[in-house]
Amino acid sequence: MVEHDVLSATREAYDTAAPTYAQLFRGELRDRPLDRAILGAFAEVVSASGDGQVADLGCGPGHITAYLDELGLAVFGVDASPAMIELARQAYPGLRFDVGSMAAVNIADGVLGGVLSRWSIIHTPPQEIPVILAEFHRVLAPGGHLLIGFSASDDPSHPTQVFDHTVAPAYRWSPDHLAAMLCESGLAEVARMVRQPQPTDRRQFQEIHLLARKA
Repeated sequence: MVEHDVLSATREAYDTAAPTYAQLFRGELRDRPLDRAILGAFAEVVSASGDGQVADLGCGPGHITAYLDELGLAVFGVDASPAMIELARQAYPGLRFDVGSMAAVNIADGVLGGVLSRWSIIHTPPQEIPVILAEFHRVLAPGGHLLIGFSASDDPSHPTQVFDHTVAPAYRWSPDHLAAMLCESGLAEVARMVRQPQPTDRRQFQEIHLLARKA
């Protein structure tokens, strides 16, 4: 019940914030060459592994889904917020966007060549993260890749750290701890990118991208 309440509150908060969020973040990659680089690397390894589809889980208003499409991936977006999905469909009518949950993706086992989870786990209570990672593993084909993005905690001795997100309560993670959890879920780390905060960033957190592969 508590987890359901958290998910419902987060979904409702993003429904309310959706127009503002879309306006703020639609052009975010223009000034983020490192983010474009890791997304490009993700697209390359997925393409090299086969022709499987890619799911952008927690896609928000769809701008990153659209970028992966431009990189040549057969990508679709999923988000728990109906308002976000409606904005994504309006902005990118040629792409597929579905309302859904990361914890129960409506897709068969082992069919995806890639999964992108870009800051979409941050509102998930830490005790529920293994369920999410197990779902990522389930939908990925053997050799498929996961790219997961999140903010790093300040103290590596603490697996998680709560922070006051604008939309809903959220968590930062120790990169090593989350990488170990990925490994326990059958997803081996391939590479990681650590982006230091810029002086103009509102939050002075390290940003982490972990690239992992299903055996």
